[in-house]
Amino acid sequence: MDNSAIKQFDKMTKTPVNRLISRLAIPTVISMLITMLYNIADTYFVSKISVAASGATGVLLSLMGLIQAFGFMFGQGAGSNISRRLGAKEIEKAREYASTAYFLGLSVGLFIMVLGLIFLEPSMKLMGSTQTILPLAKIYGTYILIAAPAMTTSFVMNNILRFEGMAKLAMIGITTGGILNIILDPLLIFKLNMGIAGAGLATAVSQYIGMFILLSMFLMKKPQSRIAFKYFSFKPRTTLDIIEVGLPSFARQGLNSISTMFFNQQAAAFGDECIAAISITAKLGMFIFSVALGIGQGFQPVCSFNFGAKLYSRVRQAIKFLWVYATAVLVVMAGICFIFAPQIIALFRDDAGVVEIGTKCLRFLMAALITLPTVMVGNMTFQSVGKSGRAFFLACAQNGLFFSPLILTLPQFIGILGVQLSWPISYLIAAAIATPMILSYLNELKVKSEE
Repeated sequence: MDNSAIKQFDKMTKTPVNRLISRLAIPTVISMLITMLYNIADTYFVSKISVAASGATGVLLSLMGLIQAFGFMFGQGAGSNISRRLGAKEIEKAREYASTAYFLGLSVGLFIMVLGLIFLEPSMKLMGSTQTILPLAKIYGTYILIAAPAMTTSFVMNNILRFEGMAKLAMIGITTGGILNIILDPLLIFKLNMGIAGAGLATAVSQYIGMFILLSMFLMKKPQSRIAFKYFSFKPRTTLDIIEVGLPSFARQGLNSISTMFFNQQAAAFGDECIAAISITAKLGMFIFSVALGIGQGFQPVCSFNFGAKLYSRVRQAIKFLWVYATAVLVVMAGICFIFAPQIIALFRDDAGVVEIGTKCLRFLMAALITLPTVMVGNMTFQSVGKSGRAFFLACAQNGLFFSPLILTLPQFIGILGVQLSWPISYLIAAAIATPMILSYLNELKVKSEE
């Protein structure tokens, strides 16, 4: 180990847990907020064009979620392995995981881009486009597909940097791309009169610039891991390790994408106003939860690194701190959105029908959102320590096991109220399941630390 590796090891294993998580969480929260902010910026500026245009960005959420799912799977799968290897002082093995994950993410991103462009119209219909939304969704979707390789590799590199405890470096690429997107949106949409094509182009350009910034960190050898083809491992075990640990992330993001598609399909029966309201509500909910998610991402490298170093009491402290801290933050943010729901929805689309549907949907979601950190704590803990089976189950519980049946059945009995209630009910059930699993693992860690 060189001096930089020794300093990093000491920081991750000796800094007080609460202070370390808070320090790592600040840049990850900023990264998450900027990422969500430019998604919301697209929604905000595009909603000024028309209700159909606003609905088109909502339809494309499921495609973006699928692309991100692969990026998170390879990034977090590699990141957890890298962090535990660095905790065990196996630096060369960590570099194999980093390079293998990067090239896997690049390959999948290119595959999605080519396949999506070939089957553009059928895929837009599958994701819930109505006849009025379809032409706009095809335009916006083309740019999102072109950006797919940049999106997958950016998420891979971002997660690797985070798991090494270099959250500030991870933040730079994400925030630069996000800020650029926010600047380009009004310029291309309104000044150059490109409409929804301008929003898509702004996203694609910002994603590629962000990707090159993140890649430069590795080329300048800032982290201990490396991205170079010579480190790519052709051993099936390396790829399986990445996929096995990253699969819960894929399930979480992928099922979120599928649930959004189901959401749009069910909302389509109630018109474009309902799709627009659901789209706005979903992005607001994701924006708020991204804060808790950012805190959780500050926790993951601390958990993995110390687990690899067999410092189980520190792992236990980290889990308890994350659970309390993330829940408290969401209670405050969700409470503000609950109170000012009509005004917040109207900021995006001041249309009476959209505001009415969106207000009720947002309030239901905010009431349940405060339980979501519990599922996140379980999911991230088990993934960080390599217990992928438990992590995978919780990832499926959040958006698959309960949400999909609810969104497909409730609207048949109680109409639009069923669409609005599906997400909140599924979150509450998932939290009830996650709680005993977390408490049981805390006891398991207590026994290990005493031994």
